[in-house]
Amino acid sequence: MAKPTAEVIVLPDFPVTIVRELDGHFIHDDISLTELIEHTDKGLILYFYPKDDTPGCTTQATEFTNNINAFDTLGYDIIGVSRDSVDSHEKFIDKYDLQIPLISDSDEKLCQYFDVIKEKNMYGKISLGLVRSVFVFDKEGTLTHAQRNLRAAGYTDRLLDTLAP
Repeated sequence: MAKPTAEVIVLPDFPVTIVRELDGHFIHDDISLTELIEHTDKGLILYFYPKDDTPGCTTQATEFTNNINAFDTLGYDIIGVSRDSVDSHEKFIDKYDLQIPLISDSDEKLCQYFDVIKEKNMYGKISLGLVRSVFVFDKEGTLTHAQRNLRAAGYTDRLLDTLAP
């Protein structure tokens, strides 16, 4: 579960590309996360995942979609982030009817800002990869909870339990 954190991360003020589906059409918004949170009365759950349409990432995205109303009731918007392209995100959203927006961070700027690119060891091969992570910001944009290197399955239920009053 996301844990209260002593980390100090301020939402970045550079533009990111957010992909979402609305009424059967894809919308691409270039907006900073700072600007995004200033125009809403909700907190933000920003989750980083390695790759569209892979088993763990699909589980995580569909669980967030299935629980979107519960997070909304608690006062949070949810946005997923990966290094995949806008086109890949559109296919992923369409294939699984995802109701959450996704950020295309193909230049890794946001991933580097949140320090989620780390060395991974897969079957003895060391490479750089995105570490599945979640950052929770309150409606003022203050980081309240963070977790890195988490397991996808069942995570949204654990996060709901953590954030519930």
